[in-house]
This record gives sequence, structure tokens and C-alpha cells, in this order.
Amino acid sequence: MTVRLNEYMSRRKHLLTGVIAVAAAIGLVACGNDEEGGAPPDYDTALKGAPPKLAALHDQGSELLPGGTEAFDARLRELRGYPVVVNKWASWCGPCRAEFPHFQSVVAKQGKKVAFLGVDSNDGEDSAREFLAEFPVPYPSYIDPDQKIADQLEGALAFPATAFYDKHGRLVHVRNGPYSNDDELAADIERYAR
Repeated sequence: MTVRLNEYMSRRKHLLTGVIAVAAAIGLVACGNDEEGGAPPDYDTALKGAPPKLAALHDQGSELLPGGTEAFDARLRELRGYPVVVNKWASWCGPCRAEFPHFQSVVAKQGKKVAFLGVDSNDGEDSAREFLAEFPVPYPSYIDPDQKIADQLEGALAFPATAFYDKHGRLVHVRNGPYSNDDELAADIERYAR
């Protein structure tokens, strides 16, 4: 009986250790792993020679812009002629943290042809600034504490969410949830924003 009990306890301990390891791995994926993205790309080199309207975005990289829906809508009008990718995020959002390195990489490759904007929804400005210091991007984000801009993104309910506008300024697609790799994001840009 003692041998069976010891064997049972050993198996239970082994199973529990496995469950804890899986839970830890899931936690790392959900929260993001600072080491997976590494340093951001050299945006100055990658985006050199961008057209003036896109270069103006790059000059406001990682800035938090006020103005709400009025300022956001005005920027979308200014960007007509270019496809626009809008990423809704928040500093407290683990999947946003995991996704941001993909935006860093893809904007460095496509930022001379595609406009990128961020919408920092339901977040605190100090936390958002810390987030952008950790994950710098060469485009600004609009401050959206009450989610009024997010509401305009028709169906962008999740965190994160990504909206795609065509070059005529029409919202053509909204994806709820994070991108898990660069190729997935690039494919949606090709599919919906070009």
C-alpha cells in the first residue's frame, strides 16, 4: 500500500510540474516576451526617402496625440492616397505587448508605401508613454481614453484590434485580436489595405 501511495504521489507531482510549466509558457505568450522582439529596426535608414505625408507620420514616431475623433478623422483625410493601417492598443494589454514587435518590423518594411497610426484606448497616458518607450514605433498614436475613436473602427472590440483603410479613406476590414507573426500582418496589409 505504501509503495502504491508513493508511486501515486510521484506521478501526481510530475503531472503538477507539467501543468505549471505549461501555464508559465502560456503566461509568457500572453504577456509578451521582451527578448522575442529584440531591438527595434533602424527606422531612420529603413524609412529614408518616404513621401512627405508618410514622413510627417515618422517625424511623430511614438508620440501620443490629443484631439480625439476630430484630430483622428482629419489625419485620415490627410492620408488619402495611401492605405492606412490603424492599430488599437493599450499598455495593460498582454496580447498588444506580444504583437507590437510585428508592427515594428512590418512598418520598417512598408512604411514608405503604407501609413500606420495607433489608437491608445482605455489607457493612462503615463503608462502608454512607458509602453512606447519600450516598444518604439515610427508613427503616432491618438489618445482615446473613452474609446470614441475605437468606436469609429466599426467592430474593433478586442484588444488589440487592427483596422484597414484603403487609399480612398474607406474602412475595409477590422481584425480583432493580435497578430502572431510579421507574415500574417503583412498578408492582411496586402489583402485589405492595397
